[in-house]
Parts: sequence; C-alpha cells; structure tokens
Amino acid sequence: MQLIQEHRDLSAYLAADEAIDHHHPRVRETAARLARDAEDSYSYARLAFEYVRDTIPHSADSGDLRVTWRASDVLEQRTGICYAKAHALAALLRAEDIPTALCYQRLAHDDGSGHALHGLVAVRFHGAWHRQDARGNKPGVDARFSLDGERLAWVPDPESDERDYPVLYARPHPAVLSVLKAAPDRPYLWKTLPTELPRTR
Repeated sequence: MQLIQEHRDLSAYLAADEAIDHHHPRVRETAARLARDAEDSYSYARLAFEYVRDTIPHSADSGDLRVTWRASDVLEQRTGICYAKAHALAALLRAEDIPTALCYQRLAHDDGSGHALHGLVAVRFHGAWHRQDARGNKPGVDARFSLDGERLAWVPDPESDERDYPVLYARPHPAVLSVLKAAPDRPYLWKTLPTELPRTR
C-alpha cells in the first residue's frame, strides 16, 4: 500500500495542536529524558515507541475507565486507547523534530460484533514513511518498531471487511477526536467508536 501525505509540506507533520501538544512541559520533559539515552534520531524514535508501547497501558487491557486524548494527559495519567497512545507518541517524536503522521485501520472486533477504527502513527526516515503501532502488546499482539518491514499489531483482512487507510494525517481525524472528547468514560467511548473514516473530511 502506498501511503499518501495529506499535506505536501513536511512541516505540517511537526506542528503542535490541541491533541499533539508537544510544547507542554510534560512532553518536553519526557522527550528530554528519552533523548539522553539515544545515540541518534533513529534510536530516539525507537526508545519513544517502546516507552509509549510498554509503560502506558492500553486502557482496555488494564481495565482503566478513564479517557485521555491529549498527549500530555496520556503521559501524565499513563493510560489511553490506541488513538491516545498514538497522539502521545506523535508528540514525543515531533518534540525531537521527527516528522510524524497519524494513520488508521478498520478492524473487526474479536467477538464479531462489528468494526472499529484503530489508530497508529507513521514516522519519516530516509525519505519514506514507516507505520508503527504502539497500542501495547498482549497475547497474540507483538508490534515492534521497524523501518525494515512493518511490525504492526494487526494486518487487516479484506475478507472480514478490514482495511488500511492510506492517508497520513497531520492532525487527529475529527471523527476520532470528537468521540474521545465527548466520552465521559471508556465504556461510553466503546459504544461510540467510529467504525470507519468518512469518505470526505
């Protein structure tokens, strides 16, 4: 699949916004701490990925009922679903001037009850975009940071009406951000998750 930039100008993928608030002190402090152990931008990106994947539990895995969506809140409260963790990773990467996009998949629920959007990121290295999924590993999920072939949590199955969306977004998609901001808790959020991206923005 060919990934498609929403914006030609890479500066859009370095910008801060209300969700990817990489100027926030919490984000800057975390980024600075990770950068101290990094030899270069590649190793920093891997460390940031592993930090978000491994130290911030996915709220569905941990049973946490809180809903986070702003990167600084995800880092402070140490919880979030895939979208929120993608926002946190994007903020940490952009804080160190690594172009980072948000991207999405449509995946079927394990129980066959329908579909939901899944959120991940893409990082720009060596003139190309590379998708990464920091939602958090669990039995059956072994996502890893990789620039040499994707190591994502899931590969969509077209026969199950699953798909990858090729567009690389500079900001969280409004369909995603609106449900995160409106949800008082995760059980409510689970009932309102978007099942696909609208055909037009």
